Amino acid sequence: MGETVTTTLTLDAELEKRLRTLAEAEASSPASLMERAISEYVGREEERRQLDEDADAAWRHYQETGLHLTFEEVEAWFEKIAAGEDAELPECHT
Repeated sequence: MGETVTTTLTLDAELEKRLRTLAEAEASSPASLMERAISEYVGREEERRQLDEDADAAWRHYQETGLHLTFEEVEAWFEKIAAGEDAELPECHT
């Protein structure tokens, strides 16, 4: 995992109580649960930011080239895939 550092986190009393209860139920420590929760949150946010960047890049590419697929074309392709067929994605067009 890498080097660890200590940080301070202030929780309200009710949340701290809920955290301790959950940690006991999972035979874990509050610190372990907090680390896991923060790690999962950071991972989700990194993925969301990457998705936003990819969407922005795709939009710029479309604006520059006009290349696209219609919803109907993608839906028909996806239905084939969902049915277990080996279907290639249609070529983009203007």
